Amino acid sequence: MFAQVAVENTLYAFDMLYSYEIPQSLSDKVAAGKRVVVPFGRGNKKRIGLVFRVSGDCPNTKTKPVDAVIDEQPVLSDELLNLCVWLRDNTFCTYFDAFRTILPPGLGYSLKTLYTLPENFDGVLSDKEQTFTDVLKKADKETFAALIAANPALVKSLCGKGALTEQTSVKRRVGDESVRMVRVREEYDEKLTPKQKAVVDFLTEVGSASVHETSYGCGVSEAVVKRLIEKKILEMFDNVIFRTETAEIAVGNPENIVFSKKQQEVFDGLLELMNSEKPQCALLRGVTGSGKTSVFIRLINEALKQGKTALMLVPEISLTPQMVGQFRRLFGNEVALMHSSLSLGERADEYRRIRDGKAHIVIGTRSAVFAPVRNLGLVVIDEEGEGTYKSESSPRYHARDVAKQRCFAQNALLLLASATPSLESYYFARQGRYKLFEINERYNNAVLPDVYIINMQEERQIGNMSTFSMPLLGELEENLRRGEQSILLLNRRGYHTSVRCLTCGKPIECPNCSMPMTYHKVNDSVICHYCGYMRRLDKVCPACGGKYFNMKGEGTQLIEDEISEMLPAARVLRMDADTTSTKNAFEKNFSAFGRGEYDIMIGTQMIAKGLDFPNVTLVGVLKTDNLLYAADFRAYERTFSLITQVVGRAGRSGKKGRAMIQTFSPEHYVINLAAAQNYPAFFDEEIALRDAQFYPPFCDVVTFGFSCVDSVKCFAAAKKFAAMLVENVKPFGNRVPLRILGPAQTIVGKINGRYRQQLLVKCRNSVSLREVVEKTLKDAYSDELFGNVGFYADINGNID
Repeated sequence: MFAQVAVENTLYAFDMLYSYEIPQSLSDKVAAGKRVVVPFGRGNKKRIGLVFRVSGDCPNTKTKPVDAVIDEQPVLSDELLNLCVWLRDNTFCTYFDAFRTILPPGLGYSLKTLYTLPENFDGVLSDKEQTFTDVLKKADKETFAALIAANPALVKSLCGKGALTEQTSVKRRVGDESVRMVRVREEYDEKLTPKQKAVVDFLTEVGSASVHETSYGCGVSEAVVKRLIEKKILEMFDNVIFRTETAEIAVGNPENIVFSKKQQEVFDGLLELMNSEKPQCALLRGVTGSGKTSVFIRLINEALKQGKTALMLVPEISLTPQMVGQFRRLFGNEVALMHSSLSLGERADEYRRIRDGKAHIVIGTRSAVFAPVRNLGLVVIDEEGEGTYKSESSPRYHARDVAKQRCFAQNALLLLASATPSLESYYFARQGRYKLFEINERYNNAVLPDVYIINMQEERQIGNMSTFSMPLLGELEENLRRGEQSILLLNRRGYHTSVRCLTCGKPIECPNCSMPMTYHKVNDSVICHYCGYMRRLDKVCPACGGKYFNMKGEGTQLIEDEISEMLPAARVLRMDADTTSTKNAFEKNFSAFGRGEYDIMIGTQMIAKGLDFPNVTLVGVLKTDNLLYAADFRAYERTFSLITQVVGRAGRSGKKGRAMIQTFSPEHYVINLAAAQNYPAFFDEEIALRDAQFYPPFCDVVTFGFSCVDSVKCFAAAKKFAAMLVENVKPFGNRVPLRILGPAQTIVGKINGRYRQQLLVKCRNSVSLREVVEKTLKDAYSDELFGNVGFYADINGNID
């Protein structure tokens, strides 16, 4: 029998499924989905691999044997193995990179090679070898390891002669959490004291318990329990527990949710699709506050009643506390949580809980789409147009595309939902590729907030140079007087976004990136938001020695200071990457705001979507123009979505809401349509523009990125790659039409010491196109010009 194995740490150019012979001793242990230890390369270095297939077909080439099997049970199902193959073919990653993306890091293993000196060696060694072994015998553990690492040739020679023994150990990155338990052995004939008998009777009744629970439950000391263990009447064992599991009991009933007439129509239509036992895709566009979440809950409840599982994806970690809290009140411990703020151990535990069928509802961010659910009935992607669903590192997948594959494999319903869906999804829904459902009114007859567009040019003309317009400041004061809450959005963190020398005019730039650094008042430092470089603010200009600086641009820290100065009675909460870096920060801060402990919440885009605070009646959008004029064909779409969503946070519980949008472009149609919450009209404008400029959904865009410490070499590599691409597409003729733009320097031309170039290719995503891309990538790997150049391909990713 032979195993087809994906081996870790292989270069993309050499990535394939390698054939290994299965020794007779492992024939009943090797199976698809299990990890194994295999020899790889000329030196037969031990590596971890993942078995994809086992068959009796003998390969044409000479094979090596599998050394060991790591897993007792497969860690990936056949469906997830197929998903690995799909990821490799569609995102141009290696098989093992795809596997690492699916499996939580805490369940990963590492190999460690250990060397020992045998006790009875009587072979012949050279003088140099004998001297080396004598030194090893006297060395301590640390010195022994250093000597082994520094003398690879001698080590290899000694291992070959048997004078040094080499062993490979396998270690899991994070172990299981466990508690020491005791239970009664099947047979014993010892005479028991009254206290000992009480312990035995207690454990006979409950089966097993921890030492502490046993002693507490029987009213005896732990010494009594330990004495019974010594007498072999009780036996001790480790019981694996879950770090994230709580004894939470559902206190609500999803079926008590009352629908509006429109919600009921949408629910009935979606339930019919879910019950069709065929893969289906639907788009639900509902205005903010229309009750989309209630529809999700009832659909998930129906899936559970049918014995199926459900996935619920949200775009931001900030949305999970409210969402999880709502779901756990209704479904208790049926809910599992998966996102990057969990520790490695917690993520591993949640993965095992889902895999073992102890949780049937999974809520999480992008990576939760890989949860090991079986018998999938429903996948919901909330705020599906968000860019955070697209991975920006290998493998560069979109959660929506992965969800489609999973629904297709398990005959499930994929429900895309948003008040502002992506242009592509709404276009496909209108074309009939997805089923389209729409809710155009808020739940319970709540009205959309009144929206006012504030012309900041007029504010400047009357001498108001602050961040806050007079109308917005007046409304904030009015909300304070009423005891109502306000939200202020500014999508820039820090204090000042740039620091410029008044003598030479140069900004203080990051030494690693071609970008000005942002001033943070909290630690009196300038920080690069691209590579993380940080230093204290210079007292003199590093370029000319000037002593005076001009600070420009507003960040959330500055807004917090300004609002505290203007409204000293206001209790202000700031929510950005700097204040939410600690564990549970989102949950703690949002809960405090929900309890009314703060009057005003200032934040970046993490506060714009999906949150529901009944007492919020005012929203202020402080600055929109930087988003509107970004150099990206999706800039208008993102601006419209952000404004629409944050405006929708106001007036969600019957109280009248107001929203104020500050801008220097008050006549722009994007801002006016966002203020009117008119998505269909925006779609009509934007889709015509995309059609004229030939952008998605009328084509696909493949981005090829290049980076190198040498700017000249980076451009040369990008230019040669374009020529190679043209050459490789020729055999396909008209089957693979391409429109190549570039190469050109990216908007941020240097990050972390590496210069960056970009190549854009407008095309149609197909099997033939992906063959061309894969061949060109592999050709580049074998070309010496690309030796120190990093490069990648990304289909329909973000453009830099």
